[in-house]
Amino acid sequence: GHEAVLSCPYTSKLSLLMVTWKMKCSACCLLAYRSDRNETRRLNCSERMMWKYSPDSDPALRIYPVSLGDEGNYSCEIVGSAGNFLLFSSLTVIVPPAVTLTCDKSGVVVCQASAGKPAADISWIPASNHSTEEEVHHPNGTVTRVSYIGWVNSTLPTVTCLVTHPAINQTLSL
Repeated sequence: GHEAVLSCPYTSKLSLLMVTWKMKCSACCLLAYRSDRNETRRLNCSERMMWKYSPDSDPALRIYPVSLGDEGNYSCEIVGSAGNFLLFSSLTVIVPPAVTLTCDKSGVVVCQASAGKPAADISWIPASNHSTEEEVHHPNGTVTRVSYIGWVNSTLPTVTCLVTHPAINQTLSL
């Protein structure tokens, strides 16, 4: 859902003739600019993929909003009077999980980190050896992780679930 910008630095003072961005797969996006004709071409590219700036001054690729299908390897080729330059970029998409903390009628506390990529880590405060965990892998590459802890006859008034993920760190307490 955020913006990704893949840079393709061209530092030569000599003229830029053409820039081409390609996503590495068959029949994937190709975005090209030819300066002598001031012409831009787009082949199999989503409207979400565009030039961040003017391609003759800064040929960065902008993807907005980013989706899971945008993950992969990209190449940028610059053709200039100084020669051809090829740069490779790898885009990894991270999805923050939705976090919930509930307690059922039997006194089991459930902490759930839904549809994150990569899977979130769940821990408890106070630490417990009696928690159990389940994991569901979704077809889109996200993961839901659920941790259960019994809270029946506990002498402690509060239990806290700590969810750790590259996109968020979140604590919920009951």
